[in-house]
Amino acid sequence: MKKRTIIVAAAVLLVLGGSILWAADHIDAPAVTGQTTDITDFYAFQGATTSNLVFVANTQGLLSPSATGAAKFDANTLIEINIDNNGDNVEDLVIQAIYDGTNMKFYGPVAPSAPGTKSKLEGAVTAQVAVTPYTTGSPVTATGANGMTVFAGPRDDPFFFDLNQFKKIIAGTATGFNNPGTDAFAGTNVMSVVVELPKTLLNPPASGKINAWLETKKKI
Repeated sequence: MKKRTIIVAAAVLLVLGGSILWAADHIDAPAVTGQTTDITDFYAFQGATTSNLVFVANTQGLLSPSATGAAKFDANTLIEINIDNNGDNVEDLVIQAIYDGTNMKFYGPVAPSAPGTKSKLEGAVTAQVAVTPYTTGSPVTATGANGMTVFAGPRDDPFFFDLNQFKKIIAGTATGFNNPGTDAFAGTNVMSVVVELPKTLLNPPASGKINAWLETKKKI
């Protein structure tokens, strides 16, 4: 089934033995603001088990606590993590996540049938997990046969940004950020998908560097 790209988060260059990297985009794309395709953040970092890598894909940002309980993943929205492991800025592998109305199902990592802005679900399901409810005290996780551990559900927005001070800097009424600043996203939530998997599943090159980026794609 073909899908159409709605928005792509900025890519990150990741050294597999290194620290956390992220790309963020809150309400900067008017065409998808308030929709299930709206990407807020993409994080990639080494897991607590150093042979693992963690990807975090956050969507539907700025959810208030009162709105979060009713927020849902969309069965017509594909969340796709792209991995380029040879430095040509074309995805060699994808990890796909899509909601079936009950569970979040994951595919890959697997080579896509064709790179670019259109996708189809690739291969068989490699892991699936029930969506953690907003009110739960413990996250629901599941591990697939390939050693990939997954999570899906609402979470507090982890991105910290002093938006008001940023606006003052842009307007020329301030010269820099305060320390500490004021988190403009405090008290807001996102719908989060998390994948932890062995680095070996990504076919990393000898340099240990990969490019990774996040897309959401809408069924047409």
